[in-house]
Amino acid sequence: MARVRCITEMGMGVDVHGKDATKAARRAVSDAIRHSSLGFFRMLGKTANDMFVDVTIGVPNPDAVDTVVVAKELPYGTVAVTAVRGGLEIPAEQGSDAIIIANASVIVSLDDGEPG
Repeated sequence: MARVRCITEMGMGVDVHGKDATKAARRAVSDAIRHSSLGFFRMLGKTANDMFVDVTIGVPNPDAVDTVVVAKELPYGTVAVTAVRGGLEIPAEQGSDAIIIANASVIVSLDDGEPG
């Protein structure tokens, strides 16, 4: 089996107060998929559950992202979420708060059906 990339979506999400990287990541994934309606599965003899969905989240502190929670933003398919260093943290003018900006790539692949 080989995976064939069918769709690549990008998104951005922000947590304005609280420095919550998971919240920003969830919003980035939601932004990436919000305008998609994938209707080509029937043409290929597949369903939405046949998708492999690989998500990469870029945030300043990847360890702060709960990838299990982020994966729940995707309603179908076999989902894998990886957090990497990226995004942006904008410190507040005063205090210890900051704005966290997360970037997401959502890549949808299907099995090509070929053995090997």
